[in-house]
Amino acid sequence: MSTPQAGERRLSDRQRLAWLRLLRSENVGPATFRDLINHFGSAETALEMLPELALRGGAKRRLVAASQDDAEREMAQAARFGARFVAVGEPDYPPLMRQMDQPPPLIAMKGRLEVAQQPVIAIVGARNASLAGIKMARLLAGELGRAGYAVASGLARGIDAAAHTGSLETGTIAALAGGLDRPYPPENDGLYAQIAERGVLVSEMPFGWTPRARDFPRRNRLVAGLCYGLVVVEAARRSGSLISARLATEMGRLVFAVPGSPLDPRAAGTNGLLKDGATLVTETADILSEVAPLIGALPQPARRFDEPESLSGAPPPSDADRDRVVEALGPTPVTVDEIIRHTGLHAAQALTILLELDLAGRLERHSGGAVSLVAGDR
Repeated sequence: MSTPQAGERRLSDRQRLAWLRLLRSENVGPATFRDLINHFGSAETALEMLPELALRGGAKRRLVAASQDDAEREMAQAARFGARFVAVGEPDYPPLMRQMDQPPPLIAMKGRLEVAQQPVIAIVGARNASLAGIKMARLLAGELGRAGYAVASGLARGIDAAAHTGSLETGTIAALAGGLDRPYPPENDGLYAQIAERGVLVSEMPFGWTPRARDFPRRNRLVAGLCYGLVVVEAARRSGSLISARLATEMGRLVFAVPGSPLDPRAAGTNGLLKDGATLVTETADILSEVAPLIGALPQPARRFDEPESLSGAPPPSDADRDRVVEALGPTPVTVDEIIRHTGLHAAQALTILLELDLAGRLERHSGGAVSLVAGDR
């Protein structure tokens, strides 16, 4: 287990339970969670305010927070499973995930948690991978591991499984699309058990959650957030691996691609990435030379979740203020700064109104901190 560093601290059991309750409450995602904690200073206070905030935002029914019993039940389930919930800001939280635009406030982790403290390279690719692609993924994973890197992937068949297998001895991280106790696909159950013993499993989804199609892009976001660089070995033109590459690019991570035959559709996506500026990889040294200068160079987040924003000098927003913000919003994403400039409201007033709309289910969050109204909302 890693040693707490300066500025890091662990949540108390009471705080961790309140964080889990807040995160499992309706309409509370990572960005909303962050705003609530920064606004009110604690998850317990935020939980008390949820129903009132949602009603102010125009919710058609009362929002009910996740219950104490449900949160305690999930905590107990995690303990029985040999896992624990780690909060952003705690020393065991994967370092680069803290730099994400909207880091998961709590993640469930099982295995050798210290593996996630190593510098990480992600390797992803096609599920219906070729034998050459599988061999390349294993080779890269093994050599990266021996060079001191942990290898992250998404536990899918094909390239993902090859990446995990190649780095089992040196340290591998599997990000799951479902709950930590719901691995997918079933054919990788044996590999999943080996990673739980020798690597580390990570998920932001509730225990017992069976992954749906819409959950895999969230899994891909975790994979991209864990790493300094993401390597795509094989990928078709439309594939989850290209989603991972796009997310990595948005986070400022390096993107690498292994070239393939123009006649193989499994290489169309990787060859396209190379045309778009990804770094070409034919050997592990291509990755190491680009990543080595970045180790330890990424900035730390400016503020922890438990440091409330100052609301001094700003009266509570009025109904007229809310109308102005809703009128400024539409289906096209805009930044919060644009909303503040357009409406002339104090930043704290605009942020409060956006938080109310979010909890009412009327706001959509986008990368880069942009927001829009839910389609059809007016």
